[in-house]
Amino acid sequence: MDNPIRLHWLDPRDPHQNFPSPHLAMRDPNGLLAIGGDLSVTRLIRAYSQGIFPWYNPDEPILWWSPDPRAVLMPGGMKVSRSLGKALRRGHYAVTLDMAYRDVLDACAGPRLRSRGTWLGSDMRQAYQELYRRGYSHTVEVWNEGQLVGGLYGVALGKAFFGESMFSHMTDASKIALYWLCEQLQAWGYEVLDCQVASDHLRSLGAIDVTRERFLNLLRPAVVRPGRTGTWHFDIAAPAPRVHLPR
Repeated sequence: MDNPIRLHWLDPRDPHQNFPSPHLAMRDPNGLLAIGGDLSVTRLIRAYSQGIFPWYNPDEPILWWSPDPRAVLMPGGMKVSRSLGKALRRGHYAVTLDMAYRDVLDACAGPRLRSRGTWLGSDMRQAYQELYRRGYSHTVEVWNEGQLVGGLYGVALGKAFFGESMFSHMTDASKIALYWLCEQLQAWGYEVLDCQVASDHLRSLGAIDVTRERFLNLLRPAVVRPGRTGTWHFDIAAPAPRVHLPR
């Protein structure tokens, strides 16, 4: 009889503790690897660099995941639908980077349709805000008439970007954010955009499933290559604000 897979416990007092190998993650639920620990910058950077991310409800202990397969989007591989193409050509919006981090995080934490509450609790928001202050986490904001109508946030290490969540208060706003992020990441030579777990929506945008092993083979060299540090700004011709934006 095969030995049962053991869920690994992380000591919250030791942020330098090594994670178990992602290959030891459970099959059901897919990718669950460890429990406990903390959300310090040290532990989060260690996790992301090994293809591991936290995901849990606010009333649960911290859960760490590395699913197989893994959804990825190559920066030059986003699919642009006809309707999105029209929205991009119209350009009735502005797009910025790292201008309204907390507002984007709060919007991503808002209750979803057909669900109760949010997985992005206050501890998670505080942790990602600290990553932002350290230059590891970034947002894309989409504005319409000075109002924040869509965006996304994620974590950047080396030449890899780990997408975490997106929101949209206007048709195609989150897709617009993703499009301009991919354009900028491609210009900067980023090699992979992690989407974690595939959905029909992500597949329609060009995300593909790869094995965990393939993902880790892409990730290992990418995270040690020099990336963009500090606050991000577009250096490609993204739609610029025509009006004063709130800070």
